[in-house]
Amino acid sequence: MRKLLSLLLALVMLGSMIAIPAMAEGAQEPLTVTVFVGEARDQPTSDNKVFKMIEEEFGLKFEFEFLAGDLNETLGVKIAGQDYADLMDGGNSAEKLIEAGALVNLMDYISEEATPNLYSYIQPYLGRLLDDEGKLYIVPNYGRYYNTEEYGMNYVNGPAFFMQKKVLAWGGYPVIKTMDEYFDLIEAYVAANPTNEKGQKNEGFAILCEDWRAFCLFNPVQHLMGRPNDGDVIVDIEDNYKTDVYVIQDYAKVYYKKLNELFHKGLISQDTFVMNYDQYLAKLSSGTVVGMFDQAWNFNTATDALKAAEMFDSTYQGLPIVYTAEQAGKEITEHYLNGTVINVNRGFGISVNCQYPERMVQFMEKMLDESWQQIIWWGIEGEDYYKEDGRYLRTYDQIQNAANAVWKNANSAYVLTNSMPKKQGVMDDGNNWDPLVQPECYYLQMNDYDKDFLNQYGMKRPLDFFNDPIPLAPYGEAWQIDVTVDQDANDAKAAFQDTQRKLLPQVIMCDEAEFDAKWDEFVAAVVAIPVSDFVDFMQESILKLVEKNTLP
Repeated sequence: MRKLLSLLLALVMLGSMIAIPAMAEGAQEPLTVTVFVGEARDQPTSDNKVFKMIEEEFGLKFEFEFLAGDLNETLGVKIAGQDYADLMDGGNSAEKLIEAGALVNLMDYISEEATPNLYSYIQPYLGRLLDDEGKLYIVPNYGRYYNTEEYGMNYVNGPAFFMQKKVLAWGGYPVIKTMDEYFDLIEAYVAANPTNEKGQKNEGFAILCEDWRAFCLFNPVQHLMGRPNDGDVIVDIEDNYKTDVYVIQDYAKVYYKKLNELFHKGLISQDTFVMNYDQYLAKLSSGTVVGMFDQAWNFNTATDALKAAEMFDSTYQGLPIVYTAEQAGKEITEHYLNGTVINVNRGFGISVNCQYPERMVQFMEKMLDESWQQIIWWGIEGEDYYKEDGRYLRTYDQIQNAANAVWKNANSAYVLTNSMPKKQGVMDDGNNWDPLVQPECYYLQMNDYDKDFLNQYGMKRPLDFFNDPIPLAPYGEAWQIDVTVDQDANDAKAAFQDTQRKLLPQVIMCDEAEFDAKWDEFVAAVVAIPVSDFVDFMQESILKLVEKNTLP
């Protein structure tokens, strides 16, 4: 009997010992994850409802550092001191982190068995995502479409020449197709309206030249020539993918000559070449900038500010502007929109300083569950959206909240989830992941001004101004190619971009009589880099990708 009691007591004690670790783990303080994001953003509020939910389910809290200053300089300092947060989003310079060995190989933790959500997310694109050693450092944050191969947009999110809607209305709702038509309308409008409704001076055309966002200065030429975004090069897919830099070609001179003329007419402000990103957004938000070349995602903050101020007529319509045949040397068909593109090397990597990489991968895995994706995209049912006959819907007020930056800081985990993998396209039940692609919500979210604006053009959505997307080339988009793996090519690219940032503003501002000489100096400086090291690398990489992705 005594032996039986001893045995029972031992079993009770063993059961208590087994329970203790789980109880202790539940009582532990949440783990604080450090996060660096290569974008200027606002801190979420301490009572943010979604971060509270994440803390409750995953035991994680987040300490954010957002970009303040130049991205490349900031990353350079972090790399020199190996000062890495647990999660690192290097923005458009993430390759610097990869080349520096700052990120762990995620394929050590991702498999079909251990992480089925993440594996199915990347599986269709493994040939494009993995490096030559089969390693993956960043799970793309955008571009993974489910249940559809369509572009899946109602609105313009990528590159375009943008113009305030009130300017197009003032001009009688013209269909603007060419560069000259675009700038002629800007010139006429500013001449007739030197100030806006608040008495502030109107600025004809703004150009953002800061850091990696200087694509606003470089990239227009490739689109004027009828190509989608390939970054610093233009690819002739009909001539064995012949690759070259476009900014020094004769057809590029036409664009910068036009900018030179606009500058001397007072339509381009001199401070446009030295303003930083925040100053640029402030200008757009004020409603004083008539037009600019940009990508819509790059100035969403300004768009939201204009909407919040109910300055709907000062928001922008993207226009697919191209050269005339005479300017381009051939007939041009507009191709601004590409097929769906996985966002290679953009999003979070897990740094080598992170002490719990597997836990971070599992966090990303669980956040790809449908329940969390619904929260990321739509919010909380009953608060941020509702369902009717199986459809996800929002009231007008809920739609306005979702576009309000102050509201998002307290009710959305956007500052984190924007850099995480996420589902796009269509849910299994037919609803769209992105509320702005859900037809019922898209039309409801439009204010009366926007509805009337589109109606004047006989269109239903801003994207109707553009041709349909063209099929994605086998190499994807050339800007995604990692140049850091080749030192000569990387050095040439860096010098090329620096030369553009330094000399193109001088070309634009120089005396009109000196333009040809300044242009020749610019071209000579680019050729002397030598830029051919970069071009040759890109040509070779593109042909390898084409072969790799067209094999049976």
